[in-house]
Amino acid sequence: MSSKKQKLKTEPGFPLPLGTTITPDGVNFSVFSRHAEQVALLLFQPGTGPKYAEINLNPTINRTGDVWHIQICDKDTSSLRYGYRMQGPCEPEGSGHFFQKDAILLDPYAKALTGGTHWGEWYTRPGRKTAESRFLRRCCIVDDHFDWEGDRPLNIPLRESVIYELHVRGFTCHPSSQVDQPGTYEGLVSKIPYLKKLGITAVELMPVTEFYENENTRHDPVTGKRLKNFWGYSPLAFFAPKASYAVNGINGDQVREFKEMVKALHKAGIEVILDIVFNHTAEGGLDGPVYSFRGIDNTIYYLLGQEKEYLNFSGCGNTLNCNHPLVRNMIMDCLRYWVIEMHVDGFRFDLASILGRDSRGEVLQNPPVVEQIAEDPVLASTKIIAEAWDAAGLYQVGNFSEHARWAEWNGRFRDDIRAFMCGHEGMVPALATRIAGSADLYQKGDLRPYNSINFVTSHDGFTLYDLVSYNEKHNFRNGEESRDGDNHNISWNSGVEGDTTDNDVIRLRFQRMKTMAVLLFLSQGTPMFLAGDEFGRSQRGNNNAYCQDNEISWVDWQLAEQNSGLLRFFRLLIRLRKENGVFRREDFFSEPDGDGIAEILWQSHQPGEQDWSAGCKSLAFLLKGCVSGQERKGDDFFVMVNSNDSPETFTLPQPEKDYRWLQVIDTAQASPNDILEVSGQITVRASELTVASMAAVVLKREKI
Repeated sequence: MSSKKQKLKTEPGFPLPLGTTITPDGVNFSVFSRHAEQVALLLFQPGTGPKYAEINLNPTINRTGDVWHIQICDKDTSSLRYGYRMQGPCEPEGSGHFFQKDAILLDPYAKALTGGTHWGEWYTRPGRKTAESRFLRRCCIVDDHFDWEGDRPLNIPLRESVIYELHVRGFTCHPSSQVDQPGTYEGLVSKIPYLKKLGITAVELMPVTEFYENENTRHDPVTGKRLKNFWGYSPLAFFAPKASYAVNGINGDQVREFKEMVKALHKAGIEVILDIVFNHTAEGGLDGPVYSFRGIDNTIYYLLGQEKEYLNFSGCGNTLNCNHPLVRNMIMDCLRYWVIEMHVDGFRFDLASILGRDSRGEVLQNPPVVEQIAEDPVLASTKIIAEAWDAAGLYQVGNFSEHARWAEWNGRFRDDIRAFMCGHEGMVPALATRIAGSADLYQKGDLRPYNSINFVTSHDGFTLYDLVSYNEKHNFRNGEESRDGDNHNISWNSGVEGDTTDNDVIRLRFQRMKTMAVLLFLSQGTPMFLAGDEFGRSQRGNNNAYCQDNEISWVDWQLAEQNSGLLRFFRLLIRLRKENGVFRREDFFSEPDGDGIAEILWQSHQPGEQDWSAGCKSLAFLLKGCVSGQERKGDDFFVMVNSNDSPETFTLPQPEKDYRWLQVIDTAQASPNDILEVSGQITVRASELTVASMAAVVLKREKI
């Protein structure tokens, strides 16, 4: 298209689908706004220059109901950039409308944005340094054609899954990653051989939809540098992949690069789960910017109070009105797009409890959007995982939905495992409940043990190494005098706060990490862990590193070599889980059968004796691979775990005739004796075993 302005041929266009649609004659534009009085389509040339054309939409010709639409009849659409201008009342404390005639608005259905190609760079007009000029993102027209080479969803059952949470930029940005394109989708592809060897079945990507990393106004008090929104929980455009995570994120090429990443991961047998943020947007509160939703129809897209103030259940200034039919439709369209066009395998819904609130912020008994996501036929094989709480104190772990499709981040598993491994009293009953699949939370409706996403650490909070190395958060560099971040970490520094050269403390830290890994991977439910935990990555005690685009957040791959023993432990532990169905049950444990044989037998120090008292800090259990009349799920395992500050001795269950116990794991041992390959497993000849403080021992029954 020529840079010279010219009269464009247009047609009325059509209202659905929303967004842009490439047609044989050109491109159709469609956008919803119920309360706008005037709508104009703005077209731009590539770059940061002035608009190419502004076309006022005629409400008689270009409006169907509440949808405004027009078709530009020009087959050369590849270079088009666009946005909208909408006029109407601006009465934020009256009607609640927030139209601003000078704002250039992003299309909520845009599949890619211009600008933001290079991480952290301001996207400004030449010679303009004002704050107003800093945001000049525009919408791209994207052709969805892509050669998937027969790629199809992997549909790995949730109970067979091992989920690995990572940040696309942070995973390979550190120089030690030794990839050609660090911090990108392609950089992640370069690490596929590592991921395959580790044994995970899915990557859960922290937000990859467009966000504005330069929105943070705070500075690092140590370096003086302005901080970033590194994590990306601040969405601009729900359909658009992050341009700066692409090697060449211009002209919508970020869409192709994202698809290439998904295709490569699928070829390796690894699913892609997106962490998606439908609870708020980057527009913030009343004093926030106008990027899109606020200027298109504020009273529809956001929850407003009686005084038209923004209801803030997200902790970020605004809350999406998720159960409004129009917003609900957008959410469903977005999820379907990522599944159909981008081939993703699942979603983790950030602060998902907000999906259960009505237009006044009240909690609904049967939230329409929660049910619709679960029942949608296109998403029928897609993994859907709820973070079942929000920033306003609503905590729904175990009560988010009884629909079999919904899994949950089990925050109770995280807290109970941490508390037990800090030596807290009274934790043995809770520990047993978590090991057995959290029946107290999920044995209801159609839920199964695998609906519990078990985790000890995630992006939010301490890493596994920091969990055993710090009693307190150390968030000074976040620029908020360490006021930010959770104060309830349930951590113990193993005797020294932070870095130390004390070998005894270091040994204890690694021992405790391995013991928590045993509890994670050998419990019923679906395990998830944080990238880098498998080789002891640290954030230097920062438990809220959302703003740290530096070595605090980047995965240091030197640790994979330095702590190779811990990495080996994780790999073999994951393999042990995957090779033994007894750790991946489809059903909750049942009562003993007619012969009195139970599927799991709990004991304290002696078989048949249990101690659920507050003072008890150790537990053992016999996990039966087969009970009479049932299909064998694997070998029998006997697991002993001790969080006392002294060793504990356990009497072993007597193995049946012609069987023996083999020692598989002892987390108190140094590598490689902490977990043994099949050929090296040790026959246990004694009737008793002593388990060190903060350690776990795992035995496997084998036929002689």
